[in-house]
Amino acid sequence: MNRSIILNILGWILTVEAALMILPCIVAAIYNEKSGYYFLLVMGICFVVGMPLLFYKPKSKLFFSKEGFVSVALGWIILSIMGSLPFYISGEIPSFIDALFETISGFTTTGSSILTDVEALSKCMIFWRSFTHWIGGMGILVFILAIMPMTGGEGMHILRAESPGPSISKLTPRLKTTALTLYLIYLGMTVLQVILLLIGRMPLFDALTITLGTAGTGGFAIKNSNMADYSTYNQFIVGLFMFLFGVNFNIYYLMLFRKFKIAFKSEELRTYCLIVLSSIILIAFNLGGLKNFFGYLHEAAFQVSSIITTTGYATVDFNYWPTFSKSILVIIMFIGACAGSTCGSMKVSRIIILFKALGKELSFLKHKRSVKILKFDGSKIDHEVMRSTNVFFVTYIFIFAISVLLVSLDNLDFTSTFTAVAATLNNIGPGLDLVGPMGNFSSFSDLSKLVMMFDMLAGRLEIFPMLLLFTPSTWRK
Repeated sequence: MNRSIILNILGWILTVEAALMILPCIVAAIYNEKSGYYFLLVMGICFVVGMPLLFYKPKSKLFFSKEGFVSVALGWIILSIMGSLPFYISGEIPSFIDALFETISGFTTTGSSILTDVEALSKCMIFWRSFTHWIGGMGILVFILAIMPMTGGEGMHILRAESPGPSISKLTPRLKTTALTLYLIYLGMTVLQVILLLIGRMPLFDALTITLGTAGTGGFAIKNSNMADYSTYNQFIVGLFMFLFGVNFNIYYLMLFRKFKIAFKSEELRTYCLIVLSSIILIAFNLGGLKNFFGYLHEAAFQVSSIITTTGYATVDFNYWPTFSKSILVIIMFIGACAGSTCGSMKVSRIIILFKALGKELSFLKHKRSVKILKFDGSKIDHEVMRSTNVFFVTYIFIFAISVLLVSLDNLDFTSTFTAVAATLNNIGPGLDLVGPMGNFSSFSDLSKLVMMFDMLAGRLEIFPMLLLFTPSTWRK
């Protein structure tokens, strides 16, 4: 284990986080809020701890996948702890466990909240809360890769560990250019959404914070009514961009360079669109029947886009929907959007691979001597990808089951317990009943919140980086 280079990366994370806290300080200055001083205090702590690590020269530049996974896991934990301090020190979230829960939920783009009155927070705290979504959406270490002087292919281990999906590849020959390209696309789409919301006469502060939550597919609401009070136009723009941020960013890169034929050949993109479209039609028909189908189309489209992309914004309380519609939402909670997007959950690509593996197994049972090669987007699926997908699925089910068991110690109703774990492990935000779109997670004990914090981090980092921290062999030299 090359601990020196891990410490150097953690120094980068703390320094970048300190720099990013300048923005909520500016918001505090605009609204003349004293809470901005707490960000200055935490910035100072980050600089004091981070700068010595930043300038600390690693004894060895050897950097393998183990160091990449550990750097990412530790980096997100430290990022969340430091990010929670302004909430806690200011007293706006008086419990440290609650402040940490809210911050991890922000950085992992989950959107589950312990707050009973969001609007009671100061503007700078609301902004920071939403900004954590934007930072976590593409990944803090992906941003650092765009600016960090790392030679060779070492950074690829970080990119693989932090990027959602079963596999990740470089878009350009240079990793630094890949990371920069991803962030420029991310920033461009963010700016475009803000402009479109301003055209819809949404206030600037609302447009910025809601866009930050949409881009990171996080979904922290800035109003107690969530998205219900905004115009149909603004709800449409948010719904559309939630869908767009659920698309693999490789697609946007290909479109940027006019490689439309390759971009639209994506099997995952076609399946993602099909799942979204069919879910919208089924829910709209279930809610309004043939007579009021079009009347419920907007409502169904927004919620499907919100849940499958793991954003979590809501225009209605879908707790009151029919069981069939709620069941569809729960199913797409587990599916998620595309790999290489800012979304959580299992990802469409993994679901496709699992179904293809099932088809191959059924074919083998009928024809023992048959040899069937599995393909994805016209290319053969490597054994390594198949193996990691199967292991991910089994591990995911195991963590989900243990988490439900531990959270059930609170003795809340089963639907709330089950969907709370589903919402946090899949980085969705809202569940059903007590943790529905108009509810919150304040009813759970500190133990349950700690379990769900682990689930949020494990879900965002694709499980394995977090599990490595608990493996003794990881820490051996």
